[in-house]
Amino acid sequence: MPDENLPELREADGGITLRVRVQPRASREGFGGVREGALVVRLTAPPVEGAANRALARWLARRLGVAPSAVEILRGDRGRDKLVRIAGLTAEAARSRIVA
Repeated sequence: MPDENLPELREADGGITLRVRVQPRASREGFGGVREGALVVRLTAPPVEGAANRALARWLARRLGVAPSAVEILRGDRGRDKLVRIAGLTAEAARSRIVA
């Protein structure tokens, strides 16, 4: 049974994939919990011309301790719900860094 406080993570191709729900134009950036298996991330950036996507990549890289170039949006680049791949990270390491 999955833990409802942790996002669903899948190991694939030397990294992980996870679902992310973005809340752009928030008053401050940060972790917003987990909703339906997706990591909720609040971003101050607006959803205009890829600004929120770039902010998401930077936030995830900082939180997970990887380079921003290791973060790739596979699906949902124009929506709030995204599928993100993070190279060079195991699911176990990601879980421990997300809840830290």
